[in-house]
Amino acid sequence: MKHRRAIVMLGLAVLLGLGAVLMASRWLLHQAAGGGNKIVVAAADVNLGQRLAPELLKLVDWPADSLPRGALRDPAKLSGRVLKSSVLRGEPLTEAKLAPAGTLGGLSALITEGKRAITVRVNDVVGVAGFALPGNFVDIIVYTQSEGGSGREQGISKIVLERILVLAVAQEVGRDETKPRVVNAVTLEVTPEQAEKLDLARSVGTLSLALRNQVDPRPGVTDGATKASLLGQRAQPAPLAPEVAAATPPALPAMRAALAPAPRQAQRHCIAAIDGLRSTQECL
Repeated sequence: MKHRRAIVMLGLAVLLGLGAVLMASRWLLHQAAGGGNKIVVAAADVNLGQRLAPELLKLVDWPADSLPRGALRDPAKLSGRVLKSSVLRGEPLTEAKLAPAGTLGGLSALITEGKRAITVRVNDVVGVAGFALPGNFVDIIVYTQSEGGSGREQGISKIVLERILVLAVAQEVGRDETKPRVVNAVTLEVTPEQAEKLDLARSVGTLSLALRNQVDPRPGVTDGATKASLLGQRAQPAPLAPEVAAATPPALPAMRAALAPAPRQAQRHCIAAIDGLRSTQECL
């Protein structure tokens, strides 16, 4: 009886030991498979528009079950490529973060295909007190003089371009700073048609930037603001020119006379008189 109990305990211990060995071996195999996936990461903080050099890249082991989509594995193929978005130290590099091969570094690498970069002069007020940073979106407002109905010019402010991307402030394109910076120029990304409108707007009036929410795509449809609309005044009808007024017939008095009721006649009393075969009538 005692020998049977000892044999059972021994067999149970062997089974538990084999199970532990099997689980440990599977864990080690999983770790080895995960450690064998090497990808390229940034060896230091790199700003957008900067050309990659070998000292800015390194290979690290990355778990196989959490590999980033499009992760790159050969640092030699990345030498000389240009970043179109900033990366931090230890951040994996992917093809989506790189400009096309052969692109030169600098601001030109950041411009979307089919668009242009144009720079406008700003000050601490026009530049939204320095809060218009690279990567933000702004609306462009122009103040100019327009011809009113009476032929006189009147001031008007109107949004002419909406949701315009700020590429750079002054000569810097870094997007990681959140501290406001007062600069004298802002570079914007626009389409060719928007570039023409912006160039005309700054030649006919003064420009202002309106900072907008990053994720708000709704357009701001307005009629523009004038002095009359600002003060809540009604627009006055334009007076007729002297020669037009002289040639216009006085139709209003004629219309009043035509619409006026006819004068009532005084009521008369008549008396009929019969004299033989004759009858006469006398009215008073």
